[in-house]
Amino acid sequence: MKILMLAPQPFFEERGTPIAVRLAAEALAGQGHEVDLLTFHVGQDVAMPGVRHHRIAAPPGIGRVPIGFSPAKLVCDLWMVFAAARLLLRQRHDVVHAVEEAVFLAWPLATMRRARLVYDADSILSEQIADKWPKARMLTRLLASLERAAFRRSDLTLAVCPAIQTAARGVAPADRVHLLPDVAFEDPDSAEATEDIRVLADGRPLALYVGNLEAYQGVGLLIEALALVDPDRRPMLVIIGGNPQAIADHAALADRLGVAAEVRLLGARPLRHLAHYLAQADILCSPRIQGRNTPMKIFSYMASTRAILATRIESHSQVLDDACAWLALPTAQGLADGLDRLGQDAMLRNDLGRVAAHRARTEFSHDAFVERLRLAYATLQPRVPPAPRPLVEQSVEGR
Repeated sequence: MKILMLAPQPFFEERGTPIAVRLAAEALAGQGHEVDLLTFHVGQDVAMPGVRHHRIAAPPGIGRVPIGFSPAKLVCDLWMVFAAARLLLRQRHDVVHAVEEAVFLAWPLATMRRARLVYDADSILSEQIADKWPKARMLTRLLASLERAAFRRSDLTLAVCPAIQTAARGVAPADRVHLLPDVAFEDPDSAEATEDIRVLADGRPLALYVGNLEAYQGVGLLIEALALVDPDRRPMLVIIGGNPQAIADHAALADRLGVAAEVRLLGARPLRHLAHYLAQADILCSPRIQGRNTPMKIFSYMASTRAILATRIESHSQVLDDACAWLALPTAQGLADGLDRLGQDAMLRNDLGRVAAHRARTEFSHDAFVERLRLAYATLQPRVPPAPRPLVEQSVEGR
């Protein structure tokens, strides 16, 4: 099939949604489909075998598009409508594969061109708006209504987590909604060697957080939790990721709480080094406080064989349980108890890490992702018409 994939993000960036987009585009091309990928104008160029990558024209004055909902993103979404329409006019695509809010742009275009519509749902957008702007109730209700309509209209919904799958199946036929979780990246044995962060721990347990430093990630809460742990039992907290302003803000918080000596903010690091960093940690932290979609890093955390400390919210508990992670209340004290217990109990860390790694290998491997996507797309294949009934030859007597 000819597929037009609309991904309304800077591309490529080493973070959740762009990584998932790249994986899906490459997997579809590897399965023999013709894939045109349309993204925003900003981001790195990367090689994607079999994928034709297009960018929107640069909107005036927009050189950067931040994570999440923003005026800059809205303008880029508008530019994407015109770029997508031109691509659809130039060649007839069988499928329009829309990531996140691009489904609202793709809906009329797919209808007009009689193409199948795939909704690649990485989040519940109305909930994101409600979390960011609690007073925008009218906008939230309107967006929630549009999301329900998009689930009903789509020929296929790819839900990144069970919470989104449940929401979609609440309004759309179950056979048109398929679960497509993210991928656990390479295991530590195949990790590319890089800098040694163990030396920062100076003999103490090492707790590691990897990801952006947006408020919903709860990294500030994790630093508060560290301050509540007895100084003699306190692990070293290493934080990888974040832009310069967010790094400065979190460093200032650690200083105010008196734990600056136990917190190291390293900034961004290449994705290809991720597994090596994870392998050096004793505790892998995901202190997220908002959202229902499971962070992509959780799957790599699981594959690493290291103990996971995560908050007991739906975002985590739909993938993790008490057999493979320490799930803490989403409070500073809850996370502090987890840091303290895991830091002191090596046997518990080993047990949790072993169970998590087994699940990652069996349920969230790259091969599992590719096969789930293949099976989902198979439901879009044109139905084979029934074979014509053979003509019954008339007898001489019947003429």
